[in-house]
Amino acid sequence: MFQENILFVLVLLFAMFMLIMLAQKLKISYPIFLVLAGLAISFIPGMPKIELEPELIFLIFLPPLLYEAAWYTSWNDFWKWRRPIGMLAFGLVFFTSVIIAYVSSSMIPGFTLALGFLLGGIISPPDAVAATSVLKNIKIPARFTKVLEGESLINDASSLIVFRFALAAVLSGQFSFGEAVGQFFSAAVMGVLIGLAIAHVMYVIHRFLPTTPSIDATLTLMSPYFMYIAAEHFHFSGVMAVVSGGLFLSYRSHEIFSHSNSRIQTVGVWATLGFALNGLVFILIGLELPVVIEDLGHYSIADAVRYGLVISLITILVRLIYVFPIAYVPVWLGNKKRMDTENPLWKGPLIVGWAGMRGVVSLASALSIPLLMKDGSAFPHRNLILFITFIVILVTLVFQGLTLPLIIKWIKIKDIPDFPPEGEQEAAIKSRLMGVALQRINERYARESAENELVGFLKQQLENDIAIMRQRLDSLECVDMEREELEVYNSVLLDLYEVQRRELFLIRKEKQFSDEEIRRQEYQLDFDEAKIIAPSHG
Repeated sequence: MFQENILFVLVLLFAMFMLIMLAQKLKISYPIFLVLAGLAISFIPGMPKIELEPELIFLIFLPPLLYEAAWYTSWNDFWKWRRPIGMLAFGLVFFTSVIIAYVSSSMIPGFTLALGFLLGGIISPPDAVAATSVLKNIKIPARFTKVLEGESLINDASSLIVFRFALAAVLSGQFSFGEAVGQFFSAAVMGVLIGLAIAHVMYVIHRFLPTTPSIDATLTLMSPYFMYIAAEHFHFSGVMAVVSGGLFLSYRSHEIFSHSNSRIQTVGVWATLGFALNGLVFILIGLELPVVIEDLGHYSIADAVRYGLVISLITILVRLIYVFPIAYVPVWLGNKKRMDTENPLWKGPLIVGWAGMRGVVSLASALSIPLLMKDGSAFPHRNLILFITFIVILVTLVFQGLTLPLIIKWIKIKDIPDFPPEGEQEAAIKSRLMGVALQRINERYARESAENELVGFLKQQLENDIAIMRQRLDSLECVDMEREELEVYNSVLLDLYEVQRRELFLIRKEKQFSDEEIRRQEYQLDFDEAKIIAPSHG
């Protein structure tokens, strides 16, 4: 049985990789393609039924996916766009939950307001991976992508908190708004504090203990689980713990990885893990449909589909209605900094509003609804809530995901970059890195540059072109030199790379260049250093 399960997982992974390659060939966003493919595969005769355990999604999938998203989120960008991110991640989640609660309770017979809030908390958060994947190959202003990514980091926490309070109200029959608000902020704030506390512990381990690249990579895999489990154990927000801890460690990553190989190895591990987990999540959503239909119970499929389509339409409209005031109100109040001289004001909100695709967190929340009430009776409308959730995911992910590129192409939005072009950024950053390296040679290695031919040649290289320096490093293997001279030369290079890394940290704090370009230069330093350091560190 165990071997059969392992074989099934391997076959599923292999099928997922083939489908993703086909999606890339067809130029379709892979989350959309995987959901549809999983849906088609689920109806193949003899196909085993997949029943997702919510604990599996929340504990196995959610922490690493959130941690990876937080790690690659620029803290500078997150803080810069904190107002729209906060209004979407908190305000829109609550607004959506309220509207869905009243619409569903008035439309579905026997559906209470508490059940409506439960459904609203389930379907309110858009999926980060879906939006990012759809927008990946589309040229849109970077600020919209950053807002969407920032929103998706936090809205999972706010929606899960709404879901838990509504679930408690259904189970107990009591609900206090004031108490719920207090508990919400308590859960969010304490989740952040726990995440930061564990992140500081991991920072100390990475920073001051003699770790290796393999240990560093493994610790980063363990960190999100420590944060999530610790926060959930005390009934606080595990999502906020992972996000806050991930953002902190990401910002300090230049300090905690003592070896260049640590960063290179960690990036490779997370790229593979994140890719596999994301793909599995979306294909499993499609495979889940037969189980959802089977459990529908006494509801007719026609009625359930009608409820799902109406709720999907309301969910889409609520987001569109909400995002426009976020853009227009500051301008009406006289904030001219928010004006976009190149694009009409309605274009940005339309993109952000239409990018509200739902995903795995919504499905996992619905699956986690208990089967029975406290008195032993069946949980009311559980199967219908699960089916409506699936319809909302399918409609928003497939319909909005496929039409979003067409809308972006139709409105012809122009990008107004926050930073100079990448070529200019690269040239400026490299110029500063070469400058601090040359200054260090003049201050500390004046004698070596005069006496050691290689160090003197290095100084000449820095004065001319950094590209020549990289070529020189590649050709070192063909040069017949004394071992002592080579060791001096390598030690000088390693010290220069360390100085350049510190300069990159200062450049990041100045916020004159994008984090993406700074990170690209950091990776280049890592690869250059890896040519010198023996691979035995791993």
